[in-house]
Amino acid sequence: MGINLLRALRRNHAIEHATATVLTTKMKAKPRLVGRATTDGFYIYGDVSAEAVSQAAEEGLARLKHGEHDLAVSPQCGTNISVAVLLAGLASTLIFRGKRQNNQLPNMILASLVSIALAQPLGKLAQRYLTTSSDVTSVTISEIISKRHGTRTRHKIKTLQG
Repeated sequence: MGINLLRALRRNHAIEHATATVLTTKMKAKPRLVGRATTDGFYIYGDVSAEAVSQAAEEGLARLKHGEHDLAVSPQCGTNISVAVLLAGLASTLIFRGKRQNNQLPNMILASLVSIALAQPLGKLAQRYLTTSSDVTSVTISEIISKRHGTRTRHKIKTLQG
């Protein structure tokens, strides 16, 4: 059961990325979007119409099904930030491990900068193999519910895993 939920979450994360990519490439004014995948679909938060989200979700899913697997990976994904924080923390820990000297600050800064530089390519790999799955052949979009909250709209895109 847990494996199926993880698979659904990874697939929905991929469709979320594809939807956001389609939305931002189709609109003249680039909307600020935030997405969040769930096991039963995903959310898109932003000032975009329900119709635009619906069309982008259907197109994103169709393009993933037709082999555009790169749509599953996004440079704006929070996975990239998580990888950067993890690498910088690990690098800092390794540098300070067993050393109580005050002159380690330059080494820590250098290690953090290297970690940040590595985060983008490693974050993409983490997305491709851990946090998303472009195997969406059996997924369909079942419903889209949009609700306005102040200046933003929350769109819940529900999916069915076949």
